[in-house]
Amino acid sequence: MSEKLHAAAPVTDDAQQTKARILSEALPFMKRYAGRTVVVKYGGHAMGEESLFHLFARDVVLLKQVGMNPVVVHGGGPQIGRMLERLKIKSTFVDGLRVTDKETVEIVEMVLAGAINKEIVAAINKAGGRAIGVCGKDGGLIRARKVTRTRKDPGSRIEEVLDLGFVGEPSHVDPTLLNTFAASDLIPVIAPIGLGEDGETYNINADTVAGAVAGALKAERLLLLTDVKGVLDKAKQLISDMSVADAHGYMKDGTLSGGMIPKLETCIAAVEQGVEAAVVLDGRVPHAVLLEIFTEHGVGTLIHR
Repeated sequence: MSEKLHAAAPVTDDAQQTKARILSEALPFMKRYAGRTVVVKYGGHAMGEESLFHLFARDVVLLKQVGMNPVVVHGGGPQIGRMLERLKIKSTFVDGLRVTDKETVEIVEMVLAGAINKEIVAAINKAGGRAIGVCGKDGGLIRARKVTRTRKDPGSRIEEVLDLGFVGEPSHVDPTLLNTFAASDLIPVIAPIGLGEDGETYNINADTVAGAVAGALKAERLLLLTDVKGVLDKAKQLISDMSVADAHGYMKDGTLSGGMIPKLETCIAAVEQGVEAAVVLDGRVPHAVLLEIFTEHGVGTLIHR
C-alpha cells in the first residue's frame, strides 16, 4: 500500500524544491548558532504592520526551536505619542529623545511595559513559543542613570544644560534573569524601562537597551531592525560590511547623519563589550531576521571588530 501511495505522489514542484534548498543552505548556520544568544531590537514599521508583526513572532519562535536563545527588546515611540495625544499631554523632543516628566513617564511605562510588551508576548505564544514579558525594573535587570543634554544659547553662546526629565541610559545590566530564561524554553521580551538608584523609573531608548543587553550577555549577534535597508554610503548604496574602525571613519567624514549615528554608536559599543557582531537591517523585509542569520550574505550592514 505504501509503495502505491508513493508512486502516485506528484512530482515535487519548483516551490517545494526552493523550500528544500533553503533548508539545506540554512543547516550550517543553524549548527553554528546553536546555543548562542541573539538580541533583536524590534520596532518601527515592522511593529506597526500586522502581517510583518506575526511573521516576526514566528521567526523568533523558530530561532528558539533550532536551539538559539533569542532576546527581544522592543520600542514603542509612536504608540506612546498616540496615547499622550489621547490624554492631551504635550511632549517635546531634544536630539530625538522625548522629554519625560513625572506624568509622562507613568504613561510611557504603561504603554511600553503594559500594552506593547504583552501584545508581542501574546503573538509569540500564539506562534507556538513561550514568551515572557519583563522590563528593566524586573529582577534588577537594568539600572539606569539620568541623561542630560547641553546646547549653546544662540545669543550669548553660553552652554546650558537641558533637563530631559526621566530619560535615562543603562548604567548596569544584570544578566542573571536572562541567563535563567536561556536555560529554559522561555523567550524574554524586554520593555526599555530602567530603575534609578533612588527607585526612579527611567524611559530609555530601545536601541540603547538592546545594545547594553547584548553586551552584558556577550551575544553572538545584535540585530537592530530599522526602516531603512541598513547603513548607506554617500551614494545611498548599502554598505554590507564594516569594521568598528570603518564605522568611526564614516561618522567622521559625514557619510552618516541623523538617526543612523546613534544606531551605529550602539552597535560599536556592543561589539566593544564582546558582542561578536551587530547588524543594522530593514525590518520591513519579511523574515528579515531569518535572512540575516541563516543566509551567507545577510540582508543588512554587519559591524564587527
